Amino acid sequence: MVGILVHGDNHFILGGPEPTEEEAVRIAREFSVVEIGKPPASVFEKWGVRNNEFRENLEWAVVVPADTEITKGVSQLLGELAERGVVIRACNAGIW
Repeated sequence: MVGILVHGDNHFILGGPEPTEEEAVRIAREFSVVEIGKPPASVFEKWGVRNNEFRENLEWAVVVPADTEITKGVSQLLGELAERGVVIRACNAGIW
């Protein structure tokens, strides 16, 4: 499975199952602060960041609240996903 996790003006295309709300918040926290040379925590082995993926392959979408606005391009992509019937799930809790 492939999906998109959106956190404000940042987003991640992830290979793996749709995360729960708690997992989505933890993923956003972990992947928002990149430490060069440090691999992601083992708890995130279910997910891998995809650098190239066709939008037609996205099967899930989760939005984690942030202080910044979602970019226009990602908003458009979320709209396209919703038109295709993909449920856009919004988390209630922010990460900080």
